[in-house]
Amino acid sequence: MRAGNVVMVVGIVVVAVGAALRWAPWLVTWFGRLPGDIRIEGQNTRIFVPITSMLLLSLLASLIFYAGRSFFGDR
Repeated sequence: MRAGNVVMVVGIVVVAVGAALRWAPWLVTWFGRLPGDIRIEGQNTRIFVPITSMLLLSLLASLIFYAGRSFFGDR
């Protein structure tokens, strides 16, 4: 795949995510609040470790890259 195509696809994805955050914030309110995400809040300290959310994001990214590879071919 050419670099121009990659830049265009990344741009489209960024615009889609930005639109979802702007006009449909309820789509992403679950992110960071899944079972398995660790939150520790003390008096002066906050620790947040989004284990489950990052696993889900990694799975989604892997699926997108796999679909892109199979769609555009292995050039």
